[in-house]
Amino acid sequence: MISKAIFDDIDNLPDEYLVVGVSAGPDSMALLHMLMHNTHKKLICTHINHNVRPTSNEEENYLKLYCKENNLVFESMKIDKYTQSNFENEAREKRYQFYEQILHKYHSHFLLLAHHGDDLIETVLMKITRGSNLEGYAGIKTYSKQKDYVIIRPLLNLTKEDLIIYNKENNIKYYIDDSNDDITYTRNRYRKHILPLLKQEDPQIHLKYLKYSNTLQAYYNYVEEVTQKIITKNYQNNTIDIAKFNLEHPFIQKNIIFHLLSKLYQNQTNIIKDSHIEAIIKLMSNDKPNIVINLPNDYIAKRSYNYIHIEKYQNKVENYKIKLKDNIKIGNMIIKKSDNITTDGNDVCRLNSKTIKLPLYLRNKKNGDYIEPLNLDGKQKIKDIFIDHKIPLDLRNNYPLLVDADDNILWIPNIKKSKYNVKKDEFYDIILTSYKESEEHNEKETK
Repeated sequence: MISKAIFDDIDNLPDEYLVVGVSAGPDSMALLHMLMHNTHKKLICTHINHNVRPTSNEEENYLKLYCKENNLVFESMKIDKYTQSNFENEAREKRYQFYEQILHKYHSHFLLLAHHGDDLIETVLMKITRGSNLEGYAGIKTYSKQKDYVIIRPLLNLTKEDLIIYNKENNIKYYIDDSNDDITYTRNRYRKHILPLLKQEDPQIHLKYLKYSNTLQAYYNYVEEVTQKIITKNYQNNTIDIAKFNLEHPFIQKNIIFHLLSKLYQNQTNIIKDSHIEAIIKLMSNDKPNIVINLPNDYIAKRSYNYIHIEKYQNKVENYKIKLKDNIKIGNMIIKKSDNITTDGNDVCRLNSKTIKLPLYLRNKKNGDYIEPLNLDGKQKIKDIFIDHKIPLDLRNNYPLLVDADDNILWIPNIKKSKYNVKKDEFYDIILTSYKESEEHNEKETK
């Protein structure tokens, strides 16, 4: 059952201490026990109390006592609260931050985790469904090199059932996380519905997935080696020379861009999608010599003639709030008062001064801004409206918004009206119109 070779390798690692991630579940308890009996290393049992289940404190206390009885070092952290909307993502971030803290404390460069063969199958299937790159399709790696440490997963040749049998044979107590049965989580749906079907075809299917993963990883390592040499030679400061880039094989081109983006996003490869890579490649053949596309987390890819620059968007925002006059120009947008106008698009704003608080102002966007749209219930964030209307990132923060003295947003010129706008056949005593300076403006006034 246990791969003796991998535990021999672990026993020959240069560090005195090894850090082991232990949740008190069946997988990590089996791993901890195997390491205790198959290596001579000093083990640091590292536990994160996520504080989300009734048994969370009980599990932490159990592990603390277990380590005392087995002469193991115990390190734990309790998470008091979560601030992000994505619990799984935030929990993972906090977990790995704590692992890294403990690794540094004990001068260790090796973190051991209890992912097993079933986890590998689920990950590969999820990556295929969502889309990924060559490395991503390989799923979970036995050895995963991080910035200054290596993650080792010795149990990928075993299944969940193997580990539960191991615990039973060795009388090891463990706790079950009930959230593993919650099919609102994507992984759990694969676990409950897809994995059993695969195992009906072949009870040892995990070993075939492990072989597939190792084969794909070997191909990726070769491609990465080639890509690294090309990047080191030709691509500095996240700048792509289009002429040189076009000489590369299309497969290598995609890997060059993926590598550059991975560096920017600090190896958070789940952020990077095929669509981002394809969009950057399309910049190479765009007829416009100067063009910008938006990437996740406020990064941009900017073509400047024969080069592509991938960088953090730096927008110098100069906050403004200008009292409305007869005619105001902001950027290339002109907002002006009118006596009467027959059109009724988003470039025209009609207001009844009795339903708003004067004076009126034009200002730029603030965090959290929203508008209550005309003929729609509820609110819409200004940020989301700008995204829906494909307003370029470098224009959003300075785009003019019409507000009243109570700072209610009355109008997004050329884009959207608020509930304060009135129809042509209703009473109004304020008419405004907007247009870009480069556009010919023809007012159709009634006589």
